Amino acid sequence: MSSIIVRGLDESVKDRLAAQAREHGRSMEAEVRDILTRASSRPHIGIALMRVARDVGGVEGLEIPARSDTARAADFG
Repeated sequence: MSSIIVRGLDESVKDRLAAQAREHGRSMEAEVRDILTRASSRPHIGIALMRVARDVGGVEGLEIPARSDTARAADFG
């Protein structure tokens, strides 16, 4: 099994990881291992969209409609 060292981690991040680990009833190392495992398993949205487009025959013939709207300032008043 491999190991990594994370240098320059903000103390507040370490504190939050420790609290999260306590909430889950495991060590901070186990918590970080779980977080990294889940994060590295998530599909990349761009790649997922490319695969879907490929599976339905591609997007080369897809018509892109012209924009008819104009940008306007938001009114927060």
